[in-house]
Order: sequence, then C-alpha cells, then structure tokens
Amino acid sequence: MATRAERYKQGPQSTQERRAGETALSEFADYVQQQQALRKPAAPSSSTTNGAAKHEHAELDILDDLDLGDDKPKVKLKHLLLDATETTDESIKQLQSIIESRLEEGRRECLFDVGLEDNGDSQLLTEQEWDAALARLRTLLEKLKADWKILITKNVPDSPVDVGNEVKKERGCVGKIMIRRRPETIDDTIETRIAVVGNVDAGKSTLLGVLVKGGLDDGRGKARVNLFRHKHEMESGRTSSVGMEIMGFDTKGEVVVSGVPGRKLSWEEIGKRSAKVISFTDLAGHERYLRTTVFGLLSSEPNYCLLMVAANNGLIGMSKEHLGIALALNVPVMVIVTKIDICPPHILQETVTQLTKILKSPGARKIPIFIKNREECINTATQFVSQRICPIFQVSNVTGESLDLVREFLNILPHHGKYDVDAPFEFHVNDTFSVPFVGTVVSGVVKSGVIHAGDTVLVGPDSLGQFATTTIRSIERKRISVPACSAGQSASFALRRVRRKDVRKGMVVLLAKSDTNPNAIAPQPKVYREFVAEVLILSHATTIRTKYQAMLHVGPVSQTCAIIDIDRAYIRTGDRATVAFRFVQRPEFLAVGDRILFREGRTKGLGIVKQVGYDPAKPLNPEAAKEPEKLESGGKTAVKAGA
Repeated sequence: MATRAERYKQGPQSTQERRAGETALSEFADYVQQQQALRKPAAPSSSTTNGAAKHEHAELDILDDLDLGDDKPKVKLKHLLLDATETTDESIKQLQSIIESRLEEGRRECLFDVGLEDNGDSQLLTEQEWDAALARLRTLLEKLKADWKILITKNVPDSPVDVGNEVKKERGCVGKIMIRRRPETIDDTIETRIAVVGNVDAGKSTLLGVLVKGGLDDGRGKARVNLFRHKHEMESGRTSSVGMEIMGFDTKGEVVVSGVPGRKLSWEEIGKRSAKVISFTDLAGHERYLRTTVFGLLSSEPNYCLLMVAANNGLIGMSKEHLGIALALNVPVMVIVTKIDICPPHILQETVTQLTKILKSPGARKIPIFIKNREECINTATQFVSQRICPIFQVSNVTGESLDLVREFLNILPHHGKYDVDAPFEFHVNDTFSVPFVGTVVSGVVKSGVIHAGDTVLVGPDSLGQFATTTIRSIERKRISVPACSAGQSASFALRRVRRKDVRKGMVVLLAKSDTNPNAIAPQPKVYREFVAEVLILSHATTIRTKYQAMLHVGPVSQTCAIIDIDRAYIRTGDRATVAFRFVQRPEFLAVGDRILFREGRTKGLGIVKQVGYDPAKPLNPEAAKEPEKLESGGKTAVKAGA
C-alpha cells in the first residue's frame, strides 16, 4: 500500500488525469459493447450483419434504412398509395408486405410517412390525394389487425396535429403515422424498461406518479406517495428501495388511465388494456442508498435510462455518478429537467449550460437536443436508435408544462436491445417473495431462451456452489398469469418445494433438461469463485494493488471481491488492466462477456469478464510473481544468520 507521504505527493486528481479518465470511459464502454457479442452471438439479422463496424457508427443506421445503395428499381410509395388502375390489387399487396415487414422489424409497431418517399423526396400530395391515401391505409390496417395514430401533419387543412410549415421545406400534404398491432395475448405486448435515476430531491418519484396516474402534483408530495413501498419513505419523502411502476399505451397511442378521476388502475388492468407497456424502475437518489441504486440499474437490464435533474439544483451530487454508470452500461440516456415552475430563469439557464457542457464532454460524447415542441419530440424519438443523441425535456409536475411531450416521446420510443430466444434458457433473480397460498416467488429478467410453466429447472448457486432442482408452478408477467415467457421479458416464477430462505438475489434459474437430449438430465452448471476481467479504473485516490477489496456488481450479483492478481505492479485512475478477482463469500454463476462494476463507496471502475476461473500457475504478471520468491528466500537466509 502507498504510504501517507506518497499519497500526499500524489494529491487529488489533476484536471488532466480526470479528462483522460473521462475519454477512457467512453472508449471502454464502446469496447465492452463490441465484446458483448462473445457472450452469446446474436442471431444474424438486418441490424447486426456488419458487427463491430455497425456498433461504431450507430447513427449511420438511419442512412442504411434509406436503402441508398440498392440498384434495383423501386416502386414509389405514392403509386402504391394512390394506384387506381387495373394493378390496384397488386399495389395493395405490395404496400401490405412493406408495412408487415416494418411491423415485424419494429416488434409489432412502426412509423409510416405519408407524403414522403423512403429517400425523403416529397410526393406532392394534394388534399384529395391525402384523403385517398389515408382511406387505403385504413382498410389495409383493418386486414392486418392494427390501429394507427396521426402524429404530425404539415400543409393539411383542419388537422388537429398540424405543426405548420413556416420554412416551406415540404410541399404538398405530409404526415407521420404510428402503426401498432393489436395484441392477441399478453405475450404480444411490447415491453420497454426504463431506469429512472438522478440526485436526491430531483423529483423522480413525483414525475412517475404524475405520468402514470394522469393528475398533477400539488408541490407537496401528493403524486409520489403511490410509489413508496415503506412507511419511512412516506415520512421522509425519499425512496430507499427499488420501486416499480408501469405505464400503458393502447394501440391508438393513448395512455391507459382510469375513467374515474383519482383512481389508480391496477397492473392487471393496465396490462390487459395496453399494446405497449413502459416499466419504470424508480431508484434511490441518496448517496446512502447507492448500493441499491447500482443493483437496480444492473439487475433490471434497462433498455433506456432517464436522468432527472432539478432545475434549481443542477447536475449535483449523485447525478454525475448515475450518469457515469448509465454511460458505462452503454444504455441510451434521456434527461428531464424538473421544477421549472419554481426556478428563476437565470438559474435555469445555468443548469442548461452545465448540462450541455457535461453531455458534450469527452466522457459522455452525447449530442444534447432540447425538445420544445411536438415536431422536435417526434423527430428525436424516431432517431433515438443512435446512442449519441440525448433528448432533454424541461417539465413541471405542478403546472403540467411539457408533460404531454414526454408522454408522446415514450409512446413512440423504439424498442432497444437484442435478445436471443434460441440460446439456452437463463433467468437472473433480482427479488424474492413469499406469497401466501402460492409459496416462494422469484422475479427478474429472462436473459436468453424460453421457459414454460411446469418445466423442471435448476436454481442456484447456494453458498457451496450447488444447484437445487425444482419445478415452475406458474409464471406471471405484470401480475398477469402467462403460460410461457421468452428472452428480454421481465417475469415472476412460483417455485415448488423451495423455501424463501434458500433463494436470494443474484441466483440464476436454468433449465434442468439437456438441450440436445430432452430426456437426459443436464449436468450441474459450473460456478466460479475466481475470474479474470479487463477493467478500467474511473477514480481512485491512490494506487490499487493485489489484496485490494471492493464491492463488485455483475448483473444482479453484489458481493465483496478481492484482487488476487494484476498484469502490472499497481493500477491507478484512468488505467486499463487485466485483473484477477476472487469472490470473498461464495462462488457465482458467470459467463465470458458479462459486464462488471466495482465500487468502494462511489464507483471505482468497470470492466468485462474475459475468462472464468484463474490458474495461479499462470500469473498475469510473471515478473512480479518471481519477486516475492526472491524476498522470501532472502528473508530465510537472514533468519538463519540471526539464529
């Protein structure tokens, strides 16, 4: 360990050191994203064919969608929408196949431009042609069992969502339409998970209360009470646990709310009436509950991260910490600035300037987009597939300003995240319950594969690294009973003959039957106490050497880890190194490609698992391994001489 004098010389982090660490963070996050493919190779699809090249230039996806490189002659959309000759049936079939393929690609929802070709050229539609095109779409969508909502229009007289055309950029009638299929079962519902983070008193729980319930806040905590799980949270007004809330949208893009003012719908009612469900994970903002927040962020596997900033406080305290973790996880980030009704204009301007500066910094490399109107909101939501974009809303939960833009944005939000349904089943437990007359229930996210009620599964590892065999009694999603669930869905399983004290957060549920031979019992899964990871040190006051201990997070697993080997003598802020870790308490189920995050108080570093298991005979730094032997032999000689 470094002496006090050495620490004093090292002093606090210099600005140069900190900047180097920031740049390293964004580069390392991109590297981890590319390495994730090693864990489970994604099924080849249109969006993953170019592999790493595609990862580096996510914003070019939009250009790929335009099919600029295709040489084959294409039938213009205008012809398909308005064809009234003898080829009408053929045109309708072609249009139907285009919409069906887009719905398939967008997980049962898509956006369709009327008045614009795929390459952006205007169709110069007259008012009569616009009405005819909509009439054809209406009959077509009825066949496809889908509904629509006109999001924005330009140059369309008497349209309630016309945004005007001051710049005269588009000529003719133009509109953007949201198409969404009606779900036949609960399994067809689109699910998007959003983690809500930010500093204490930023208004996270209040915003969720207002969005989900439909009413406004009174400025004294009326809206947040419904989200709290414990008595002490209601008394202090501060979240200390991982809260869950859901918000539903129907096929026409309307928020699913109760017809009776003040009445909150149950999860079952929302789930049954919705075509798209947004699951919010309400996390704690206080530094005291950072462990809970990090656990919530990693275990809920969010598709998006929502960072809340209070306009009168700015990006202070844990906000930067949470933003750093979200960037490390490579999750697209959106920002909501709250409390603009009580904030003086010059303070709001300072907050906005600070936010822009941090988002544009080398560590974040985001393009901040301030959303002020409906057109900006819809255009940004459609392009949010690029992780470089960061939309920023300025809202008030008391006056309701800009809340309609937030709801519209969440409605259009495209599905983000790739999950492999064909891989072996793997489910990570992030909470356990004991339900009367049901028994032990575990909840979490299905990482890969498919599971059915009645399947025999393995649950573990316990303190000895063993797995217990049990059967899934029933499966629920959003408190609605379902026969099966697949990769990317959050679910709860009721387990037979398992006591609650035998299951814990961080365990995994795996199929007990072999994939190749369903009649054969699968061997016990391998668990590891030691593993090798490539890490990046974000911030640490002194040097890190072997025997250093910190709290390590891998998905839902939180456990103290000790460093047993490093590929150099020591590491410090901004360094990338290969490090061998050992779990202090019990072995865990790990796989190559898993993201790790370790902290001692605040976040110290992040990394990716490169190898499971560690062989002491093959040290990471062979030169360093020889030095202790020399010292030891020298010490023995000195002892003999003394004797």
